[in-house]
Amino acid sequence: MSEAKAPPAELAGSIGDGPRGRWAEVFAVFLRLGLTSFGGPVAHLGYFRDEFVVRRGWLNDRAYADLVALCQFLPGPASSQVGLAIGLSRAGYPGALAAWTGFTLPSAIVLVLFAYGVGALGDVSGAGWLHGLKVAAVAVVAQAVLGMMRSLTPDRERATKRCSA
Repeated sequence: MSEAKAPPAELAGSIGDGPRGRWAEVFAVFLRLGLTSFGGPVAHLGYFRDEFVVRRGWLNDRAYADLVALCQFLPGPASSQVGLAIGLSRAGYPGALAAWTGFTLPSAIVLVLFAYGVGALGDVSGAGWLHGLKVAAVAVVAQAVLGMMRSLTPDRERATKRCSA
């Protein structure tokens, strides 16, 4: 009986390697991200890259960039689609459901509670704490963009290359 060979290093961690984890593992990671991550889809993509490419090695940079590009092309929020795809590639359909639930449910609950709380406070349009949240969100998005820029455009040629139509 012959032993199964490991994929070549350049393909290790790419999308399509098949499920290799359990849905509970996917849920735990995405729940932690859902409880600690804020900002828009660009910030989420930065958090995902940091967690799944840099820390865990579930994907390589090339596979992640391809996945983000595909999800940007599709209608809807790219970060949700990327999360679903990572969950799907890690643990099949249960992993996709676990990723979506773990990442989206905390935000939905906080949003509803925040809406009730702000509604009870009255007009908060000039509140300093609200301005502080906006500034923090800009910083989070900027950090995500810079992180992706460093990995996807590491040299001058790729940073300045135009897409030809």
